[in-house]
Amino acid sequence: MEKASEFSVETADGRPTVTLTGDWTANSVGDAAAELARAVRSHGDVAVDIRKVRRLDTAGAYALVRAMGPDYDLTTVQARPESARLLELVGAATHVEPLTTPPPRGFHELTVRIGKGVVNVGYEWVDTMAFLGHLLVVVARTFVYLFTNPRRVRWAAIFSLAERAGLDAIPIVAVTSFFIGAVVGLLGANMLTQFGAQVFAVELIGIAVLREFNIIITAVLLAGRSASSFAAELGAMKMNQEVDAMQVMGVDPFEALVLPRFLALLLTIPLLTFVATLAGLFGGMIVVWTVLDLGPTFFLQRIVDNVGPTHFWVGMAKAPVMAMVIAGIGCRQGLEVGGDVESLGRRVTAAVVHAIFAIIMIDAGFALLFMKLNI
Repeated sequence: MEKASEFSVETADGRPTVTLTGDWTANSVGDAAAELARAVRSHGDVAVDIRKVRRLDTAGAYALVRAMGPDYDLTTVQARPESARLLELVGAATHVEPLTTPPPRGFHELTVRIGKGVVNVGYEWVDTMAFLGHLLVVVARTFVYLFTNPRRVRWAAIFSLAERAGLDAIPIVAVTSFFIGAVVGLLGANMLTQFGAQVFAVELIGIAVLREFNIIITAVLLAGRSASSFAAELGAMKMNQEVDAMQVMGVDPFEALVLPRFLALLLTIPLLTFVATLAGLFGGMIVVWTVLDLGPTFFLQRIVDNVGPTHFWVGMAKAPVMAMVIAGIGCRQGLEVGGDVESLGRRVTAAVVHAIFAIIMIDAGFALLFMKLNI
């Protein structure tokens, strides 16, 4: 049972003496520290006797040191050896000046930022590989469920997300691809007319739209639309601890949250790429028809004869890869959200930026691959 922290002031030989009794610990010191400080200030130069203190910890010692002031000689305190040693340690700690490290400047700051960036890239790579491994395990398990227990697959979530994240994007994809095809047609018609080769604007439109712009426009739009949506949805669930609750109930968040989004984009991006292809060719055909007076029949026949289906399949071959990248980046960034809104905003922004960067890099890799294969 702890005793209250108490003290008394007695005057002997003309000098007041402060005698502490009871327990001077963190649990019992309470307001006694402030009262001791007022008593010391009112009596001026005093002697201190703590030999009657039953228990003394760092909180009580610190209260005594603060009450006596920084200039008081603690070695004059009458105390038991162990109490005197504690007072000496606490008094020395209160006189230690905090070390302030100046912030890096100039070239030093540059090297520190570069070093932190390299380390963060390494951490991101490890986390990405862990996410990919977990996702591949869930995909393989779902593939087994297709033949053993199809009801285990979350078909309702997959088709709902496919409609919301994919099919609802058809208007914006079609309109954007239409104007991209029109712009390519205008540039081709303007430049090739100078050389008397305006008829080759049809091949320019066909190759550009079928091979590159259809999948690039679709992927970039879905990166801004679906990747950010996935990151925001999963991030909000992470902030509300819904993901943790699912794990407690034995539900794998990858199987319930990540996989439906992954499969939804995998199903819809090829369709959106096909729509983008039709819209881009239609925009280029309108421009060629109005500017160069080359009719739709001539345009389509030249596309079939000189462009061919190879470029179409090259563009369509990129669609599943883009779908996996967009869905994976959006879901991973959503699952990395912390407990505050600022973290949610950073991760949503990172999802869009990383997805667009990955799309450009993957498209460049495909271009090099097809060039080596002469396709």
